[in-house]
Amino acid sequence: MNSELSSQQVRDIGEQGLLKRLQSFCPPEIIGDDAAVLSTEPGQSLVVTSDVLVDGIHFSEITTSGEDAGWRAAAANLSDLAAMGAFPLGITVGLGLPGDVAVSWVEELYQGMTQCLQKYSTPIVGGDIVRSPTTTIAICAFGQVDPLRVIRRNQARVGDAIVVTGVHGASSAGLKLLLHPELEQNLSESDRIALIHAHQRPQPRLDVLPILGEIVQTRRQSPGSGNPPAALARHGASPPSQIRVAGMDSSDGLADAVVQICRASGVGAVVERISIPLPTQFNHWLTKEQALEYALYGGEDFELVLCLPQEPAYSLVKQLGNGAAVVGTITDGSSVILRDQTEEFPDQVLNLDRGFQHFNH
Repeated sequence: MNSELSSQQVRDIGEQGLLKRLQSFCPPEIIGDDAAVLSTEPGQSLVVTSDVLVDGIHFSEITTSGEDAGWRAAAANLSDLAAMGAFPLGITVGLGLPGDVAVSWVEELYQGMTQCLQKYSTPIVGGDIVRSPTTTIAICAFGQVDPLRVIRRNQARVGDAIVVTGVHGASSAGLKLLLHPELEQNLSESDRIALIHAHQRPQPRLDVLPILGEIVQTRRQSPGSGNPPAALARHGASPPSQIRVAGMDSSDGLADAVVQICRASGVGAVVERISIPLPTQFNHWLTKEQALEYALYGGEDFELVLCLPQEPAYSLVKQLGNGAAVVGTITDGSSVILRDQTEEFPDQVLNLDRGFQHFNH
C-alpha cells in the first residue's frame, strides 16, 4: 500500500467511495439492492442475532489491530449462532465512523472479518455506514437450524450434566497482559503469545454442532417407519423425540452462563471447582484464586456451556477432547453453588454481580 493510500481518511473518499471499497469483501450476486436475499434449506428455521462493539469498550488501538477487531466482531456473532445450534448463512455490517478514521484501518477490519468468516463459508451480504463520534461495529448474523435441534437456555433439567467445550480464562488473561505488560513476569514468551492470541482471535465453537447433532440425533417412538412427523401424528404415532440440550456461549464468563441457564430453566446447579478446565499457561503464573477468577468472570472465551443428560454429556466430552469437561450438575432449587471436593475452599454462591455488565459502575 503506497503512502498516499495509507494516509487516506474516511472523509477523503466519502460514503460512496468507502462503500465501493468494502463491496469487494461481499459476493457481487448478493449485494447492490436494499436488502440481501438468503435461501434456507427446507425444514430449517432462520436464526438471527446482532451484536454491537464500541471503540474503547470492546476494542482499542492498545489491544486490538483493525484485523483483530474484525475477527473478534465476526467471532462474537458466530458464537451466538453456535449457542443456538445454528450454522451461519451470512452477516451484515453496520459501521459508525468518525471522519478521521484511516481508510486502511476500515479495510483491515473487513479483512479480519473475512478471515474469520471464510473458515465457515459465511459471506458479508450487506450493511450500512454512518458518521459517528465513536467507531462502532454493529453486526447482524443469520443462521439456520433444524427446529428439533435448537439449543435454548430454558431446557436444563435436574440431573443434567453441565458441559463446557473448552478451557476458560485465557481471553481475559490475554487482555490483562496487553493492558499491563508488567504482569508477564514468570510467563514464557510462547505462553504470553498464546494468551494474547486467545483474546485477539477467539474461535466460535461451530465445530461442536456436528458432533452434538450426532449424539442427540432424533429417536423415533416407531423405529424404521421412515415417516415424517406430520404423517406420524396423523396415524396416532408419537413424533420424533430429541435429547434436550440447554445452553449458551460463555462470552460474559462461565459463571454468567451457568447462572443464566439456571434462571431461564428454573433450576439450580453445583459446579465443581476442580473440574473447571484452565489454560496450562496459568499453572506457574497465577494462584488458584486468580486462575478461578479469570475462568468464572473474565469472559470472551466464546466456548459453549451445555446442559444435557449424563450419558450423552460424557460422550460429547470424550469426542471433543481439547479441554472439554463436565464441570457440574443441575440441581433442584435456585442457587448455583461452586463446590470444592477437596474442602480446601468453602462453598461459594455464583451470581451475575462480578461479571461484566453494561452500565454497572
